Amino acid sequence: MTNAPSLALRVTVLLTAAQLPAFVLAWIVMFVLGLANVGGFNASFDEMASVRVTALVDDSLVRGEDGLGKIEPTHDLQEEMQRVPGLLFAVFDPVRMQPLAGSSPKLVSKLASLAEIRADHLHFTMGDDQWPGSSGHMMFRRTPIGLMQVALYGQKFRPEDLFFSLKNDLAWVSAYLIVGMLTTVGVAWIVVRRGLTPLRAIVGEVARIDLSSLRQRLPTRGVPVEIAPLVEGMNEALMRLDAGVERQRRFTANAAHELRTPLAIMRARLENAKASTLKSELLGEASQLRSIVEQMLVAARLTEGQTTLDQSIDLERSVRQIVSNFLPLAMDCNRFIDFESSGASMLVRGNQRAIDCVVTNLIDNALRAEPKDGTIVVRVDDDGIVAIIDHGEGVAPALREMVFEAFWRKTETTSGTGLGLAIAKEIMDAHGGRIWVEDTPGGGATFKIALTLSRE
Repeated sequence: MTNAPSLALRVTVLLTAAQLPAFVLAWIVMFVLGLANVGGFNASFDEMASVRVTALVDDSLVRGEDGLGKIEPTHDLQEEMQRVPGLLFAVFDPVRMQPLAGSSPKLVSKLASLAEIRADHLHFTMGDDQWPGSSGHMMFRRTPIGLMQVALYGQKFRPEDLFFSLKNDLAWVSAYLIVGMLTTVGVAWIVVRRGLTPLRAIVGEVARIDLSSLRQRLPTRGVPVEIAPLVEGMNEALMRLDAGVERQRRFTANAAHELRTPLAIMRARLENAKASTLKSELLGEASQLRSIVEQMLVAARLTEGQTTLDQSIDLERSVRQIVSNFLPLAMDCNRFIDFESSGASMLVRGNQRAIDCVVTNLIDNALRAEPKDGTIVVRVDDDGIVAIIDHGEGVAPALREMVFEAFWRKTETTSGTGLGLAIAKEIMDAHGGRIWVEDTPGGGATFKIALTLSRE
């Protein structure tokens, strides 16, 4: 499944991107307020032309043969002067405190005394100009010939000045804008992540739900209203799923209960019948069916939580008893069983009946796989591992995971239901243990189970 981008990341990006149109909107509002002379804002369309015209003056600055700067109007500046006859401009050298050649004499005469003032930017009026709404500007600028004080007066607005003015404003506020955007990214990320905490908590609750905890419901207290319908919908789905699984479990448990009695009766009658090859075969089949039914019942009870997994079990003694119970059946089938252990008591944690069912199933399978007159080996190691070893056909490496799947059989003609090992694995998983198969040296299969040793 391809994951979608993070919700926190998407919200953060959208909040950050929203600042750009917000800045443009703020610029428009400030300009409108300036045009309306509201409060401390004052502006005019002609004032916006100062950015473009100042750039034309900058492009016209050159140094003469004497090394001094001067103004040689470019073609663009000349066109602007023709378009706006009242346009005046002057450039002052801040080192020599003198105007550059080519400056407008009228403007120089008015600003000569102001050129000594070190003001980064100032507005001024001349003659009959009305304030506010001045059209005179003087500022320090870095030009092609160095730092100069450039003055303009009488510039007139052109439509493209909107673009140049916005570009200029973006240039000098870019540092503030970048810092603001980075701050917004950081703050938005933290705030959004904190805002999504309830959603992550619900995800954690969902992750803990499995078939053994379907009765659990997601908490609705304190859930944000935006995700409350999702939580309620999931709780309703869990309720329906729980009901369906409950019906299935009851069916399994009831089926197991119903099958136990006729199987017990059939086995008792077979045991009392006269010896024959058919009797041995039927006893084996009845034993296998009884083992599967017992496992089904135990697995259903474990899933329902109707039995404990915290019993202290003497594993060596338990397996020894199961082997003893199998000896008559093994002899009837012309097989033998060897039991190996250190003889020491070994305690594990789990459910006695469930573990007995797993071991019983594995021994029953081993007796079926073992050739006639052969011997299976049941070994209990001191580390809580039980090994059941046969010398039959074995299990190919490619099939060692598949044999534990429900209803899997090697071929259509293979006897059995394909349930025994699947149920055994389910029981071992419930115990937090393992079940697996290895090769038997010389041929055959070795099934092993591993259980957790008790600390008592």
